[in-house]
Amino acid sequence: MKILRHRLHLDNGEPCEYRKSPCHGGKMKPRLLVMHYTASASAESCINWFLNPQAKASAHLVIARDGSITQLVPFDTVAWHAGASRWNELSGMNHHSIGIELDNAGRLQPHGDRWRAWFGRDYHDDEVLVEHHKNEVETSGWQLYTPEQIEATMEVAQCLFVRYGLEDIVGHEDISPGRKSDPGPAFPMGALRARLLGRQEDELPVMRTITGLHIRSGPGVMHPPMPGSPLPPGVPVEIMGEEGAWRRVSVLANINGMTDLEGWVHGRYLKQEKPG
Repeated sequence: MKILRHRLHLDNGEPCEYRKSPCHGGKMKPRLLVMHYTASASAESCINWFLNPQAKASAHLVIARDGSITQLVPFDTVAWHAGASRWNELSGMNHHSIGIELDNAGRLQPHGDRWRAWFGRDYHDDEVLVEHHKNEVETSGWQLYTPEQIEATMEVAQCLFVRYGLEDIVGHEDISPGRKSDPGPAFPMGALRARLLGRQEDELPVMRTITGLHIRSGPGVMHPPMPGSPLPPGVPVEIMGEEGAWRRVSVLANINGMTDLEGWVHGRYLKQEKPG
């Protein structure tokens, strides 16, 4: 991918689909990338809303569940995606950031043996992560993102970081905590940030378990505990990746005779290792 005249061009050299939104401001120099979910029934319904002048909302890009990308606002122009927001010393993040919307239903509520979005569509368990939001206590269901969306997001983000020298990637939930919850715990923000900001393998963070903790074969309670589970409190682990609130770890201790134990644990039960 590449960016020409603040428009995204795909690997084949052709510009991605462009549908100009009337909901935008003046010129800006972006410093951050802000991720959102659409909380809508489809990418097309979100795009159509952003094309409506009455919406008074927009984003620079919308990425559908099949990974296809639509641009609505040039990257050097203010899109109305952030609302009341702040990040460090910056406020009014519309004027400092590029916004990407991912087609995703967002928060879901239990409905019989399925999960239901606010717009009435039901989802099966295998489409849902059941987790608490990092800014909340109670658990909710969250629609999973597709591998195609994550791959497209990574390619676009890498292109944007190089072209505009962006400083960080954050969620709407980070710049408007308490007011917004997107992109939510199903989005692999930590893994994406690590790749974009160039964290090296020898700089992987070390944390410790704060309670007895099952280590599982995959990111979720539906995956069985692994041999060596549960880990005792105080065990050091190296964070190798994440998916939602779950962390893929390498255990830095001998657990029941095993010295190369790797698996998934819930991040709520880890604490940062203090430098020695």
